[in-house]
Amino acid sequence: MKAINIITFVLALIGGINWGLVGLFDFNLVAVVLGGQRVLLAQIAYILVGLSAAWQSCLLALALRIGQVRARRYWA
Repeated sequence: MKAINIITFVLALIGGINWGLVGLFDFNLVAVVLGGQRVLLAQIAYILVGLSAAWQSCLLALALRIGQVRARRYWA
């Protein structure tokens, strides 16, 4: 797997976890770790997470188009 795919997946996963924390507990982990929501570093992180989600969406759309994604049953 390409390094960019792994990096974007991890960033999108972090973004999803952060949104879950915001929704459940009104706690923004990215803002806490990076020093606030309006800090330049935090804004860059938000942009990178958004771009990562867009990248992963494009990969999924491509996989669906060429038929690489199939649902499988793992239970009886």
